[in-house]
Parts: sequence; structure tokens; C-alpha cells
Amino acid sequence: MSEERGARNSQAGSPGSAEAVGVRAATAQSAFIRACRREPVPHTPVWFMRQAGRALPEYRKLREGVPMLTSCTIPEMVAEITLQPVRRYGVDAAIYFSDIVVPLKAIGIDLDIKPGVGPVIEKPFRTEADLERLRVPTPDDLSFITEAVRILTAELGPTPLIGFGGAPFTLASYLIEGGPSRSYEQTKAMMYGAPQLFAALLDRLADITAAFLSVQLSAGASAVQLFDSWAGALAPVDYRTHVMPASAKVLAAVAHFGAPRLHFGVGTGELLALMGEAGADVVGVDWRVPLDEAARRIGPGKAVQGNLDPAVVFAPWEAVDAATRRVLRDADGLEGHVFNLGHGVGPQTDPDVLARIVELVHEVSAR
Repeated sequence: MSEERGARNSQAGSPGSAEAVGVRAATAQSAFIRACRREPVPHTPVWFMRQAGRALPEYRKLREGVPMLTSCTIPEMVAEITLQPVRRYGVDAAIYFSDIVVPLKAIGIDLDIKPGVGPVIEKPFRTEADLERLRVPTPDDLSFITEAVRILTAELGPTPLIGFGGAPFTLASYLIEGGPSRSYEQTKAMMYGAPQLFAALLDRLADITAAFLSVQLSAGASAVQLFDSWAGALAPVDYRTHVMPASAKVLAAVAHFGAPRLHFGVGTGELLALMGEAGADVVGVDWRVPLDEAARRIGPGKAVQGNLDPAVVFAPWEAVDAATRRVLRDADGLEGHVFNLGHGVGPQTDPDVLARIVELVHEVSAR
């Protein structure tokens, strides 16, 4: 790392203002934070990945005519979208509305989020020269995040705000492939065929994500989640060798804030122990592995999050009720459990069903 890049990363990772520290102290007794820390809770806390956004009609109305990446840079819009599901569902935590590619856009990478497709990179990364297109964002680059988080923490009161960022592997897959992929052929070709270049790319992306998370925490976020959405495409040996060091670097970079660090990926049943070993306080589990088995794989000293199949919400309520209760039974007796879906809320999800799930979890798990 160059001295200039190191200085930027140090600046982005500053401990945060006294106001931010006060916000985190105010949320410390929330069920969500207590569960993350494996402390006793009055009920199992609930939030939903992608709870802020596309399933809500009020979100679609607010976003009408506003491109996704533009909406992520308007503090007042970000705050309103983040608050909408808290009002609707009564969840135990808010998740900051943004996208994992926002820090890449902020440093000048030519990309866009195309409806129905996802992030698309104009010029995919292929060579060592492409590394020069990446730099660590400064707080000034991300000042809209600082403003949005400050608005949110004032509005949320004791309800925690979860910040988030994309894990280096998932960001790298978008940059290398040029967009979403099902096979990750170009990504794996670089990982196997040019391991030094791949490691350098992930290391640079670790610095970028650490800065992105640090800005959110410095402004008052109470926890952060690292999304490694596509890590499930990897064998455990490849994850440990090529990917885990960069994710561990991100999680270590924000440890000094003292906020819970959550780590989630899709299809990562064989990677759960490694994801916990990377430094997470809470390991997210998708719907493929029961939570009791997931906890066994992860090992002691970690809370778990999950893991209702997102497709279950489209079934009749009796099936939703039964599946929700099964998740709670699987988690019974674990050190700490945060109820969530096993992936994000689908765009056609009925918001009323999610509200009923929150009520059910709170009722069934009340201590």
C-alpha cells in the first residue's frame, strides 16, 4: 500500500465522532445488538435483507424516475427509504439503503445499475494496469453517506442502523466479469491463472470497502454487514487461500469501532466456519442449512442470523407460520440468533406478510 493510500485509509477509518459513539451507546440495549453480542434478549430480533426497497409501494413511488445510483447519493431520499420498512414492519433494526457498488462509483469507476440486470461495468478489469483505476475513497467522496446516516440516527432513536458493504470477492466478480455472472469464468480464470493480480485486486477492494464501512460507522451506524453474495461459487480451499484474507482485512479494519460485524453469503454452507474465522461476530446463513447445523459448523463464540427461505413468503400463511416456527426451533438454545430471511426480500413480496412474520417471531420468542 502506498503512503498516500495508507493515509486515506487511516482517515476513512477514524474512530468516529462523540455523537456517533453516543448513538451506538443508545442502541446497545436493543434486542438486535444484544443478540449480536450473544447476550440475553427479550425476544428474537428481526430484520430483513433488502427490507428497504423494491417490495414497498411507497419506495417505488419515491424512486419513480430516479436512477438507482442517483437515489443512493441523495441523503434525504436514502433516509426516507431506510425508514420506510421500520415503520411498516416494526423490525428491530434498519439497514442503510445503498448498493455495494456505490464506493466504486464514488471513485470514478464507469458503471451503472441496469434494471433487471444489476451492476454493469463499462470496462471490465483484466490486467495489472486496471488496478490504477482503483483508489480508496475519502470521507469527502462519501459525504452524502455521512449526512444520510446522521439524519437516520436522529430519526431512529434506539433502533439500530446497520451499515453495509460488499465483500472484496463479490465486488471483484462484478469488476472482472463486467456484470452479474452465473459461472464466474473470468473471475476464476484470474484467481487460478493470475493469483498475484487477483490477490492485489482483492486487497485494494478490501481497503475500499473498509473505508465505505468506516464512514458509516463514524457517522453513527451501530453495526455493519459484509455481503459476500457470490462466495458460494467457491470451494472451501479456494475461499481460504484466495478470498478469506481480504474479507478478514475488512472486518479487522472496523473492529476498533466496537460495533457488531455481520458476514453473509449465498450458498455458503460449506464456508460457514471460514466466514466466522474471518472475523465476523455474526454469521449469516442462507436457507439451505438448518440453523442448529450451521451453528455446529461455525463453532462457538459466534451468533447466527437467518434463515427463512425468501420464497416461503409467497405460500399461504399457514405454511409461512410453520416455516417461521421451524427456524425458531432450529435456533433454540443457540448463543445468539437474529431472525432474517436466507437472502433478500423479493420484489413481489407482500409487505403485510413480512409484518406478520415480525409479529409472530416477537410473540413466539418472547422471554
